[in-house]
Amino acid sequence: MGRWQPDARGRLERAALELYVERGFERTSVAEIAERAGLTERTFFRHYADKREVLFAGSSALQEVLVGAVAGAPEPVAPMEAVAAALEAAAGVLQERQEHARRRQAVIDANTELQERELIKLASLSTALADALRQRGVDDATASLSAEVGIAVFKIAFRRWVEQDQHGRRDRHMDLSQFIGASLAGLRAVAAGA
Repeated sequence: MGRWQPDARGRLERAALELYVERGFERTSVAEIAERAGLTERTFFRHYADKREVLFAGSSALQEVLVGAVAGAPEPVAPMEAVAAALEAAAGVLQERQEHARRRQAVIDANTELQERELIKLASLSTALADALRQRGVDDATASLSAEVGIAVFKIAFRRWVEQDQHGRRDRHMDLSQFIGASLAGLRAVAAGA
């Protein structure tokens, strides 16, 4: 094994996900992940604190996309419209990784500890969105409510997106952006009392 291997982080991510799908999260060790990736455990720990973090390493990048989109929304836009723009930006980043997202979600769904970690990630994203809205001058209650609702919309749209082809229906494949749009429309209908 050479001293330097290109794309160590990506190789570790792919190896971990493969092993988690094959064996389950609990039955996979860091040593096995490193070996599958052709790297050492030391290299693994240079990139990730523990084997959970391989599944959540993209959270900070997703947060940056969401916050950046809120900050870049036109000034007169309503808070929920700024959040909708952020969700669209996130969809653009995630769309090309649907198969990875589907496999990752299956691993998370099979493990209570990972489900808890996913909820913490979503709460962190909501907090970051609310803070970005406050930076735009939105009052605290409205910022918090808009962010929480936005993350709920994202969570529902994301789940529908990763599960859409699991039931053998590929005739009406939708991208994540379309699911977000449909979820936002559903939210508006619920809010209007329809």
